[in-house]
Amino acid sequence: MQKEIIINATANEIRIAITEDKRLAELFVETPDKERMVGDIYLGKVAKVMHGIRAAFIDLGLKQDAFLHFSDIGSTFTEYSSLIGDEDSEVDVEDDGDDTEGGEEGKPPTSQPTQALTQQRKPQPPVKDRNIPDLKRGQDILVQVTKEPVGRKGVRVTSEVSIPGRFLVLLPFDGKIGVSKKLQNFKEKRRLRRIVRSFIPSTFGAIIRTVAQEQDEASLRQDMEGLLATWREIEKGIKTEEAPALMYKDMATTSSVIRDLFTEAVDRVVVDSKKLFKEIRAYVKLVSPDLIDKIEYYKDKEPIFDVYGVEKEIATALGRKVWLKSGGYIIIEQTEAMVVIDVNSGRYAAKREQELNSLRTNLESAREVCRQLRLRDIGGIIVIDFIDLDDERNRKKIYDELRKEFKRDRAKVTVLPMTEIGIVQITRQRIRQNILHSFSEPCPVCGGGGIVESKSSIINHIERWIRRFKSESKELRLVLTVHPTIAQYLREGTVKRVTKMMFKYFVKIKMDEDPKLPITEFHFFSPKQDKEITDQYNS
Repeated sequence: MQKEIIINATANEIRIAITEDKRLAELFVETPDKERMVGDIYLGKVAKVMHGIRAAFIDLGLKQDAFLHFSDIGSTFTEYSSLIGDEDSEVDVEDDGDDTEGGEEGKPPTSQPTQALTQQRKPQPPVKDRNIPDLKRGQDILVQVTKEPVGRKGVRVTSEVSIPGRFLVLLPFDGKIGVSKKLQNFKEKRRLRRIVRSFIPSTFGAIIRTVAQEQDEASLRQDMEGLLATWREIEKGIKTEEAPALMYKDMATTSSVIRDLFTEAVDRVVVDSKKLFKEIRAYVKLVSPDLIDKIEYYKDKEPIFDVYGVEKEIATALGRKVWLKSGGYIIIEQTEAMVVIDVNSGRYAAKREQELNSLRTNLESAREVCRQLRLRDIGGIIVIDFIDLDDERNRKKIYDELRKEFKRDRAKVTVLPMTEIGIVQITRQRIRQNILHSFSEPCPVCGGGGIVESKSSIINHIERWIRRFKSESKELRLVLTVHPTIAQYLREGTVKRVTKMMFKYFVKIKMDEDPKLPITEFHFFSPKQDKEITDQYNS
């Protein structure tokens, strides 16, 4: 599979496209107003502890308090000055952090919870339920962002702090050395463990990342020294800063993509910014000099995303309908709680061929759905309504195809078997807002719902307002300001709708048009009182 990283930089935006066999697979967008937060470490203050939902809310100095679930809190509390770790143990880890948005980056094995740094001044007493932490309101705690804010929800954080490097992930509060499960060679895993154990401080732990394979001791040691220096700066900040405060800012999106995703599997990196090109080369020359020849500077005048066909695929990613080569299509609808995907054949098939055609369309849809979920970075609960299949073996083929395609996905995905009515339920790790939010914002008219109130309903609102007005006032003149679309609707008919209202309520109405006014709004002005009176008679 041919894999490329294409980077387009402008004054206000950087877009990073990852293509697989010339097709867009993933897209990252970095803008000044939407900075990447995953990986940032804060000294926070406990704002609220809610045992009912087994979580606490942490004040990080942001607009919304961060969400800290009890399962993301280490089992032991220590003073800021203490770094206590267990003896080294050889363990594998599910994920080595090869996820530019953080994900499980640097997270130690769940069977051995890490320790949190707080201002607790005495050891935690034995408790019956170790899953209930001894958190108190106003208490300081060191946390790390694991998920970006989504909608009205704030960031999600963990007290299991980690600092990612090129080859290693430093675990300040854990004495274990883990190796990515993506490393299959047992001898290589043993060699890497032995090297890292030879120079890592006794109270620290580490995760050896996939890209560390076949690296020499000097490269690993250099990476570790950089991570330890970063941690020492964080320690200094803990002693001097007052919560809430930012202790550590992780790399920007572009740098993290290069750090986490630029490996031997990537054929080339192409960037159209000379400044960014030099920065990337300097970093790669330091950490992986053998990859430096794969970095190219794009000089042509034609936009880089047009040349590589990325721009067209971005436009597709923003649409709710995605066409398939077979003539079928899928509809992607996002709701507050989940994403619903509907698969349609798009054409009629003879009954004797219906099962076969449905299977073909469903298989193509399964591959495209997996690609779209990665591309749009859709997380949470996903429900797919496939075309009905009668044969149980065919339903299993769809399930197997989904599982196979999701192996490319760096996010954690769970797929349930297809039901008899063709429904497949999926959960996908959600780390940041999906890509749609990087290019769009809620419609000011419909509020993001995709629909607006009908013209007849708006007219009914206006008439009810006039009725309330006439029940309390004897004024005979009003000035009504509406959107031009509503004004036109009021003037339609053999007898204009506005004329009917004037005769019915015995009031003269002068209409003004304002194209800047939302279509659902209207304003009434009283010439007698010389003021707007809309709010006085609203229900």
